[in-house]
Amino acid sequence: MFLSREAFATVVESTPLISIDLVVENERGEYLLGRRNNRPAQGYWFVPGGRVQKDETLAHAFERLTEGELGCKIPMDQGQFYGVWQHFYDDNFAGDAFTTHYIVLGFRLKVNTSDLHLPDEQHADWRWQKPEAVLNSEDVHSNTLAYFDKARHAGVPGL
Repeated sequence: MFLSREAFATVVESTPLISIDLVVENERGEYLLGRRNNRPAQGYWFVPGGRVQKDETLAHAFERLTEGELGCKIPMDQGQFYGVWQHFYDDNFAGDAFTTHYIVLGFRLKVNTSDLHLPDEQHADWRWQKPEAVLNSEDVHSNTLAYFDKARHAGVPGL
C-alpha cells in the first residue's frame, strides 16, 4: 500500500515509523555505508535499510529491503538481530517543519562483496570501512555511529 505524499507527511508528523537497518559486513571485516540521497540524513553516510510497510511481515520487509538496498534478496534468518534502536531527526522527507522518528530493528549480515549489486536510488555512493574508520569519520551520521559504538549498545552482541 502506497500513500500519497500528503498522507505520508501526516503519518511522519504524527507517529514513529518502523524500519530495518542492515549492518553489513564483508569478508574483510569492513562495513557497508551509503551516502544518502534523501531526507532525513541527506548527504550523510548511513547503513542501508528502510521502512516496514503496512501489512508487510518483517520477513518480507527484510527480503524486500536487502534486494532493494543490496541488490540481492537475503532471507531474514541469515541476519543476526542487533537490537531495537530509536532514530530522531530534525527534518523529514518533505522538508516541512516537523521531525521524523523511527523505531529501528537492527540486523547484522555477513556477505561476500561479489554477491552484491549495489543500486544508486537511495544512495549517491557506497564505501566499505573498518569499524575504527567509521567511528572516526565526521560524515557518518550519529545514528549509524551508534551501531559501532560499544558503549551505546552494551549488552547487545556485536562488533
